[in-house]
Amino acid sequence: MEHTTNRPVALVTGSSRGIGRTIALKLAERGYDLVINYARSKSAAQETAEEVKALGVEALLVKANVGKREKIQEMFQHVEEHYGRLDIFVNNAASGVLRPAMELEESHWDWTMDINSKALLFCAQESARLMEQSEGGQIVSLSSLGSQRYLENYTAVGVSKAALEALTRYLAVELAPKGIRVNAVSGGAVDTDALTHFPNRDELLQATAERTPAGRIVREDDLAEAAMFLLSPSADMVRGQTLVVDGGISLLT
Repeated sequence: MEHTTNRPVALVTGSSRGIGRTIALKLAERGYDLVINYARSKSAAQETAEEVKALGVEALLVKANVGKREKIQEMFQHVEEHYGRLDIFVNNAASGVLRPAMELEESHWDWTMDINSKALLFCAQESARLMEQSEGGQIVSLSSLGSQRYLENYTAVGVSKAALEALTRYLAVELAPKGIRVNAVSGGAVDTDALTHFPNRDELLQATAERTPAGRIVREDDLAEAAMFLLSPSADMVRGQTLVVDGGISLLT
């Protein structure tokens, strides 16, 4: 075991870019050693790791496709061997095929559900095992408004996020006796790299900004700050909830 500090440890999946990277940096600022997980871009993950280290904490890079259970087990094995503990798990990595329901194929469905839903279950199992050794911890997942309402071309992703939110509630009850809090953050449209895959990206962002009561779209930092609240002692009695951060747009019909 190489971990030589008494600092708490946080694992953020998909933390090489976007919201995951922002959360990882905020945790580093608060004194957490980090596990930076990525699926494809090692260079982006290395950049995030360097930024984390510049804040005076450690960073461990682990490549793993969280849609595959064996890769999840390997990732947590690395965490245990390197740090010997885990205090925070942020389930951020996401993917999905953007097509209408009638055009979805089985492979599209399985890919989306594996990464967005199944990953939470098996990562939570592994996280809980390590967190118990430190007398508890926190788990926060990233969801989206498509879990509760219709979004064009969003069928597979929306259903996978609905499953994620339901699983959050079940995990919150079952892990509470172990001292583990489980919650989620759900955001409106955020201008991240992931949104470049939407065929109508520019129109979506403009329309969303115009319709949002707060007068602008949600930013990565908005979701990251909400996650930080749920991960903090201030949220000790918040259990199994999905905190909606959307500038009020979901309040409109």
